[in-house]
Amino acid sequence: MLEIAGLRAGYGPLQVLWEVSLAVSEGEFVALLGPNGAGKTTALRTVSGIIAPMGGQIWLSGRPIGDLAAHEVHRMGLSFIPEDLNLFGDMSVRENLLLGAYGVGKKEKIRKSLEYVFHLFPVLADRRSQLAGTLSGGERKMLALARGLMSDPTILLVDEPSLGLAPLLAVSVLEALLDLNREGVTILVVEQNVHATLRLTDRAYVLEHGRIVLEGASASLLEDPHVQEAYLGVV
Repeated sequence: MLEIAGLRAGYGPLQVLWEVSLAVSEGEFVALLGPNGAGKTTALRTVSGIIAPMGGQIWLSGRPIGDLAAHEVHRMGLSFIPEDLNLFGDMSVRENLLLGAYGVGKKEKIRKSLEYVFHLFPVLADRRSQLAGTLSGGERKMLALARGLMSDPTILLVDEPSLGLAPLLAVSVLEALLDLNREGVTILVVEQNVHATLRLTDRAYVLEHGRIVLEGASASLLEDPHVQEAYLGVV
């Protein structure tokens, strides 16, 4: 579904990613892990069209998207949820969700999408008239995920979903992503909670200094000596 080959990207003259290659198949739940400053967010921003790549190729469902703008990539079925969420705090939960369906057009499809996300996140159904700015941190994360689903994406890119949350709540948000994946949503997630993420995802890539240094089944990476020492505190 999503394939990246030899991706180089950065900001102006500053190159951040060096020959990054990865793939996410339909129905998979894949993680991109690594330390702060490794280039994980840059990778998601480049794939989603926010940053133009310096080189390499990106394909979505077999079609090249590296030269497309963010709104064009979005129309092709890719939904990106940044770590800052970009919610409208002075608008209700329902209004934020409807903004996620902008461009869908068909009222019946929007209605079904609302029913779907309220089924996945019952707390949002209970708070549909509440201002987004008054939600808890975990509820805002769930609202951002739900809004990303309102466009009926083929793949969801999620940046640091547990950032700033208490440990138990962080795990709850990651488990919500697992529930989404079980519902059939393909997901690529950037996350620093390595232990929890590797227990929930199918496969993972480890990005360090802008390069992929490890990849494989998540269960195998949990046992990898480098991952254990660098990210899990095992010595």
